[in-house]
Amino acid sequence: MNVSLNLLLPVVLCGGSGTRLWPLSRETYPKQFLALAGARTMLQDTALRLQGLNQIPVAKAPILVCNAEHRFLAASQLMEAGIHGARIVLEPAGRNTAPALTLAALQAQSEEEGGDPVLLAMPADHVIAHLPAFHHAIEQAFAIANGGAMVTFGIVADKPETGYGYIQCGESVPGDGAHYIASFAEKPDATRAQSYLDAGNYLWNSGLFMVRTSVWLKAIQSCRPDIFAACSAAMAGAQKDVDFVRPATETFNACPADSIDYAVMECLPTRPELGIQACVVPLQAGWSDLGAWDALWEVREQDEHGNARVGDIIQHGCSNSLLLSSSRLVAGVGLDNIVVVETADAILVADKRQTQDVKLIVGKLREAGHTLTQTHRKIHRPWGWYDSIDSGERFQVKRIVVNPGASLSLQMHHHRAEHWIVVKGTAQVTNGEKVFLLGENESTFIPLGHVHRLTNPGKVPLEIIEVQSGSYLNEDDIVRFEDTYGRAVPAPKEG
Repeated sequence: MNVSLNLLLPVVLCGGSGTRLWPLSRETYPKQFLALAGARTMLQDTALRLQGLNQIPVAKAPILVCNAEHRFLAASQLMEAGIHGARIVLEPAGRNTAPALTLAALQAQSEEEGGDPVLLAMPADHVIAHLPAFHHAIEQAFAIANGGAMVTFGIVADKPETGYGYIQCGESVPGDGAHYIASFAEKPDATRAQSYLDAGNYLWNSGLFMVRTSVWLKAIQSCRPDIFAACSAAMAGAQKDVDFVRPATETFNACPADSIDYAVMECLPTRPELGIQACVVPLQAGWSDLGAWDALWEVREQDEHGNARVGDIIQHGCSNSLLLSSSRLVAGVGLDNIVVVETADAILVADKRQTQDVKLIVGKLREAGHTLTQTHRKIHRPWGWYDSIDSGERFQVKRIVVNPGASLSLQMHHHRAEHWIVVKGTAQVTNGEKVFLLGENESTFIPLGHVHRLTNPGKVPLEIIEVQSGSYLNEDDIVRFEDTYGRAVPAPKEG
């Protein structure tokens, strides 16, 4: 057997917007980048999920597929988690999981020492509470996938859930606990979900998959040649920028959108000539896709009255509720089966039994052109972050934090002037033709039209207060001349 076949390569699928977890999850900062279930973000937990898996050789770093707009956020979170050397494939636009896995497979195939690794596709926004059980399931699946099958993981159902698709188990696969897939079922109504639970041979569809690189490429080429052709052309024209792999934008944007399930898994039983078996491994590992706020309530620790409390919370007479604060005190009195989620710029109050409908609120906000579906008040950038703490007619006040050694772009504005006051750290300022240092409690004024730049030359975060004044204060009034992060003209929408 080829040694390369024994390598397990994690593929972290980092797309999705998590609209049901609004207002904490936004388009520019979706749920996979949030620390919802613990101290680490969901992306970090996913990327570290195979640590301690000793029976199978695992690649040193994963392949991560994410939206190009999230590239710096993803890279910084991996670095914070101690994960180095990950290949980050940037989707110009979301096209669902089948094209994403195809990009990852083509990237794995292109690497000089990649061989034919077994890919483990893991969405970055899932929770796995019991890692030993998860690792055991991975070991079961690996032998089957390494032998040429495509394996998914089915969650052992403990209730008649209507929010998931189901997988019907067929005959047992020779070995340890896996089954050939008899059929797939769409999300059922309550009566049908109960019948699946009573039958005992139906599992929830988890969205986790394991397949050898060459097997996936053969399957997608046969089942969805249009997706295979578009992804192959996009990767053939890809540009590499350090850890980032950028598929050709125009070519990939023409790719049809489809999921792994629809594009391939449901196709395999109808195409026996391919010789690729579709199999499922039962999984009992405290899995949740955190699809809505009620799911977060289930996975968080609860008090004796069934309340899950996150952040600065005080309550009296509440039961079976989720109370979450991100910036201010939240006080609850006499609440039952209620979700309260506080952010700096929006508050959600919902019946816990109707949290799936939060997506309808997001839809209404989008129709109204409201930016609260897209961004938080606090905006993350590759150099740090800023928080718009106050604004009014012709002025805006921001708190800006620049990471050690980082720098904003060399830029100018047509419609606003800026006043910078250093609160903490040391700033290196370019202001017109002058370059100078500012210490704490020192300030400078940037006149309208002046070329300027802010850099942190120190070892600690630089914090400044920026007061903007002018006739137009939106973020697209930026002309970049130089930028460390590749955002120079004509990429106007990042500060």
